Amino acid sequence: MPTKNPQEPYHRVTVDEAKELIDSGAHVIDVRDPHEFEAGHVPAATLIPVNSVFDRRDELPKDGQIVFICQVGQRSALACEMAAAAGLPPERLYNLDGGTDAWIAAGQPVET
Repeated sequence: MPTKNPQEPYHRVTVDEAKELIDSGAHVIDVRDPHEFEAGHVPAATLIPVNSVFDRRDELPKDGQIVFICQVGQRSALACEMAAAAGLPPERLYNLDGGTDAWIAAGQPVET
């Protein structure tokens, strides 16, 4: 079950929880640098590097849940904060704990 720290405007999810969200239609935003993204990313992920999330806030999905992912979960947590600051409601924002490293370690597919 996604966890919600009252101090954070998003939910933390495990790989299994993220997979369920994605399978149910959640959007995936990868906030790593382009070279990291090209090395392997969650299928159907959209690349919006963390340093441009707020500036590109109009590109964030207007509906549904959004799973933010980076390499280990720190930059994606920051991206969730930026999305919340841009006005997206916390109930739509999810951060994959462990990031792409955890996704790969769990045997989930990646695209290059």
